[in-house]
Amino acid sequence: MTRKTADCREMPSESGCTLTITGEEDEVVRAAAMHAADVHGHVDRPELREQIRSMLKAE
Repeated sequence: MTRKTADCREMPSESGCTLTITGEEDEVVRAAAMHAADVHGHVDRPELREQIRSMLKAE
């Protein structure tokens, strides 16, 4: 199984967030979407999750 990483430093953001989330792809997408909604004010919807999924990198 390949773990995936979402790194806030690589996402478009004005806050300078440095959070990195690593795990199985679905876990990372779910956690990153929750973080994006809670911290960055995004709306958690399928389009956001697909954008996050497209930006994931293999660990």
